[in-house]
Amino acid sequence: MADRYLIQEVIGVGGMSAVYRARDLHFPNIVKLVAVKEMLNQARDPSVRATIMHNFEREAHIIASLSHPAIPHIYDFFTIEDRAYLVLEYIHGQNLEAILNATEGFLPEEEVLTWAVELCDVLHYLHTRQPTPVVFRDMKPSNIMLNQSGKVVLVDFGIAKLFQSGQKGTMIGTEGYAPPEQYRGEATPLVDIYALGATLHHLLTRRDPRMEPPFSFHERPIRQINPNVSPEFEAVINRALAYEPSERFQSALEMKEALLAVARKTGALSLLGKARASGSLTTGLIGSSDIKPLWVFEAEDEIRGTPLYHQGVVYFGAYDNNVYAINADDGSFKWKFPTEGGVVTRPLANKKHLYFGSRDGHLYALTLNLGRMVWRYPTEGAVYSSPRMAEDFIFFGSDDGRLHVVHTNGGRRVWTFEAGAPIRSTPFLDKEHVYFGTEEGDFYCLDFRGKIFWRYRAKRGITSSPIVHQGVVYFADLGGVLHALDAQNGWVLWRFRMGKGSVSTPAISGRYVFIGSADGAVYCVDTERGREMWHYQTKHQVPGSPVANDEYVFIGSADGNMYCLEVKNGHLRWKFPTEGPITGAAALVNNMLYFGSTDHRLYALMI
Repeated sequence: MADRYLIQEVIGVGGMSAVYRARDLHFPNIVKLVAVKEMLNQARDPSVRATIMHNFEREAHIIASLSHPAIPHIYDFFTIEDRAYLVLEYIHGQNLEAILNATEGFLPEEEVLTWAVELCDVLHYLHTRQPTPVVFRDMKPSNIMLNQSGKVVLVDFGIAKLFQSGQKGTMIGTEGYAPPEQYRGEATPLVDIYALGATLHHLLTRRDPRMEPPFSFHERPIRQINPNVSPEFEAVINRALAYEPSERFQSALEMKEALLAVARKTGALSLLGKARASGSLTTGLIGSSDIKPLWVFEAEDEIRGTPLYHQGVVYFGAYDNNVYAINADDGSFKWKFPTEGGVVTRPLANKKHLYFGSRDGHLYALTLNLGRMVWRYPTEGAVYSSPRMAEDFIFFGSDDGRLHVVHTNGGRRVWTFEAGAPIRSTPFLDKEHVYFGTEEGDFYCLDFRGKIFWRYRAKRGITSSPIVHQGVVYFADLGGVLHALDAQNGWVLWRFRMGKGSVSTPAISGRYVFIGSADGAVYCVDTERGREMWHYQTKHQVPGSPVANDEYVFIGSADGNMYCLEVKNGHLRWKFPTEGPITGAAALVNNMLYFGSTDHRLYALMI
């Protein structure tokens, strides 16, 4: 086993262990780096040797049981004579202590605030693990890495403990960061709250608590050392550092909510969202129903469609016949525009105008800033198909059976295509073609002059909107088939059959395509051969459409929940409950998730 890993350099040394960067030779054609932690067991007393080995194995077992973006994956565990080895995910980055030492002056508050929110996320995950919570017990800057995406990662679980109420043990931790009860051998989740407060104090003041008398943070107030820190942030940290556990935040989630309130009040919320915009998401609220939105906006009727985020504003339609414009940061109202029918379509925006269709049969163009009508274009049926734009032309379908193409300037008709059946599928546009389906099961590929390039016939109607990815067009039909066709000629590449029909629009991440079905499942299908990789069963049909990034899939269900699933295996990361079915897709922007529900509300979640 040892021959598999080629040691490259030492990256850390401790009392009885060392950590190396190594290359995994099991992958000869790529450079796969791992971290190899070596424990040298040279204790002479057999009982001590056994205890050391037990603790090392416990670390392996704890990490192996965890699945969170802020916790390194464990790949291997083995022993060679008197040495034991852990093979872990290699984190490309620096720990916060090194970053602090390399920084001149004070770190920006919004940067530390971002790290604090992410650390609360991972602590909440650890503290709510079932059946046994995990207490980290050694939170400090040197045990927090920033990976290449700028996300925090907890390292060194060597003294982490499976928490059992009422159980005491030896004092283990780092002096200065550990709270008073930890010196008495008590290690509840609240010791991690205190240590996080001590860590934040260190990062903001540059005063190392290991160099100070223990429990003396009140003698060095943060704002006296660093006046750039807001009073609100200082108050949160002071509460986390309370000497009595009962006076601290009683959970990591409660502390996170307080931190987000600081961000909202100080105006750092938009900066915090931008700072978290790249890389993996780190909610860590597996299966949780206690996630709280940043804000909620209530319309006068059901929200069935998909919102649009554009330049700091969220636009969406509702069955109260209105289109709304809401500030993305705080959910405050900007304007609304009334039509004569419910609005299900996802709005479309360019530099000056907002475009959307209504059940009253019109396509509307409004000014972005004030929501005043510039023009409206009539069709002879309700409009459920969302508009799409190519250069100065807007494409959309109508229940009148036609695909309409109008000019953005004045709403002048350019051409229409008679499809013979209602078009509720939103068209997909590439450089030369437009793709869409009809309620009678015809799927068309047209050129930009309205000439049929190819046509495909499904056995049932097509409400699902198509997507085209790497030369393949994907869409579903009401018979429960997910189709993959060659985008150039319409030839069938594969078909995947679900339990029931689907109105969901597929989403792609890597080599996987995701889609919801009326059978209540969310499916992940291999794009090459159309094989099921996994499916996740919700409690009702899934009319919502997924959105996905490299790690997670977000999709709403008629059971009222917004689900966050892991791309690789479909495991539930978290679910957020609303009070009505979710029939549209979410807008995922800067690690914010905006979506509507038939409970009349639009939700904004920081994920």
